[in-house]
Amino acid sequence: MHRFFADETGISGGLARLNEEDSRHALRVLRLECGDEIELVCAPERYLARIESTEADGVRVRIVEPLRSTEARARVTLYQGLPKADKMELIAQKCTELGVAAVQPVAMERCVVKLEGKDAAKKAERWQKIAREAVKQCARVDVPEVREARKLSALERELQELDLLIVPWEDARDGSVRACVEPFAGRDARIGVVIGPEGGISEKEAQWLRDQAGGRLVTLGPRILRTETAALAAVTMVMAFLGEME
Repeated sequence: MHRFFADETGISGGLARLNEEDSRHALRVLRLECGDEIELVCAPERYLARIESTEADGVRVRIVEPLRSTEARARVTLYQGLPKADKMELIAQKCTELGVAAVQPVAMERCVVKLEGKDAAKKAERWQKIAREAVKQCARVDVPEVREARKLSALERELQELDLLIVPWEDARDGSVRACVEPFAGRDARIGVVIGPEGGISEKEAQWLRDQAGGRLVTLGPRILRTETAALAAVTMVMAFLGEME
């Protein structure tokens, strides 16, 4: 079933209009007609809807019934050490598909990439666009917030306010993602996952994350994962142990 987004006016009296871009796509590309059924997204909900009219100012649809939510109950934020090249694009796309609520790029000790000022804003805008596109593909409703890069130390208060902060670290000798996450299954929890850049999280940063931010140092197994692999593996494990992959 084709999936579209409502315009900013939302739903009124059981009726809604598709946004301008989706209206053009529905009519000119897909050649949809009155009576065709679609999936309509009007955050924070999604619906089965039927095209009622195709007018000069857009496509109007009638709501048929609500559809099951595809959003995770827990709010998971990925704190990703800035990687090289275009790896952040992959991470933003795939973590959106997996259900994260936000992605915070982080400047860490072993980061090669440095982003400041206009470059940081431009990159964040690009990553946000990728997340929006991924939302359409994966049947989500809410677009994750992909923020501008910040220094790790600037995130101290935010990290402290989380219900759970997981820090996969290659030198962790105890603790597992499962043991940390399972107590939060089915709850409206705020969970953070910190992933280091190429070269990993330094010992100093790991100690700071544990002692100052309340992080739980955990292992992702005996193998060393690339930063983009670690991000996807950790988020997948968190979602699975929360019961979001069933």
